[in-house]
Amino acid sequence: MMFPARCAALTLLVAAAISTPSGVAQAEPVDPPPGPPLRHVQYTVWSEKPYKADIYYRDTDPPNWGEYSHNPYLYSPNIEADVGPDRKWILDAYLANPDAWAMVVAGLQPDSQATPNLHCVLAVDGVVAKTAQGPKGALCSVRPW
Repeated sequence: MMFPARCAALTLLVAAAISTPSGVAQAEPVDPPPGPPLRHVQYTVWSEKPYKADIYYRDTDPPNWGEYSHNPYLYSPNIEADVGPDRKWILDAYLANPDAWAMVVAGLQPDSQATPNLHCVLAVDGVVAKTAQGPKGALCSVRPW
C-alpha cells in the first residue's frame, strides 16, 4: 500500500510549492495609458470702464458630467480682478476637452449697478473660439450653457 502514501506525499509537495512565494515572478505594475493630449486654452477679460469684475473660469477637465453637475464650483474657480480698457485679465490653462469644458464668465459684483461693458475672449491652441461682451457681463464658452 505504498501508492496512497506516495500520492499523499506528492500532493503535499505540490501544495507546498504552489503556496511558497519564493521563485514566483511578480508582474511589474503597468502605468495607465496616457490620456488625450492637453490643449492650450487662453481666457482674456477686460472692460471699457475700470471695474473689479467677478470672473469664473475652468482650468481643469471634470472627470465626467455627473461629477461636474454635483459640484460645479469645484471645477470653476472664482477670482476678483481689476479690469479696464488697458488692463486685461489673462489666464492660460490646459484642457483635454476644451470643446466641452472651456469657459470663462465675467460679471458684476453683487448689488452693483455699474455698466462697465465687460468683454471676454476664449482661444484654443492660439485660435479665437469665442468672444462676447455685455454691459454687465460676458460668457465665453465653446459649448452652449
